[in-house]
Amino acid sequence: MTEIVTPGEVLGNVSEFKAGKGAYVNDNTIYASLTGSRKIVSPLPESLDQRAIVEVTGHKAHGLIPQPGSIVLVRVTKVMARMASVDILCVGPKAVREKFAGIIRQQDVRETEIDKVDMHQSFRPGDIVRAMVLSLGDSRAYYLSTAKNELGVVSAESAAGETMVPISWTEMQCPLSGQTEQRKVAKVG
Repeated sequence: MTEIVTPGEVLGNVSEFKAGKGAYVNDNTIYASLTGSRKIVSPLPESLDQRAIVEVTGHKAHGLIPQPGSIVLVRVTKVMARMASVDILCVGPKAVREKFAGIIRQQDVRETEIDKVDMHQSFRPGDIVRAMVLSLGDSRAYYLSTAKNELGVVSAESAAGETMVPISWTEMQCPLSGQTEQRKVAKVG
């Protein structure tokens, strides 16, 4: 019987297993880094380490999986007081085949004056944001950061329905109405 596992699911302990493909270790616990089948592989007889290897073989249709350190493009779906919920659209330059959820927490929006971050002045639903994957987060969403200059809103629509242009690292302007809106803008170039 094959056991299907998802990212963040516990596969075993390092006292019993070695982490193989599709798995990673955190605090002596082995976790799945992708969705797929959990497989136990016997060690080679000549291997000094006789622990079995636990690995996850992904479905071939899978495509890219966000990893810690990956740069991702996301669409903001909901903005709350302490975080913004997003859907991950691309990992690097490539679109993802399945939907991954992400969260940008208030403390991960920028590097300075973290306590002064206003989520509603940083992001709005529908914004396209360049972010970096911090970690797998909880089982429901990846934790993302926009705390570097080149990370933040890359595309936003104004109330008039126009694509806004960045005019500073905290503001975007509607070319039609001239209205400015607050955002955590990604530095271009």
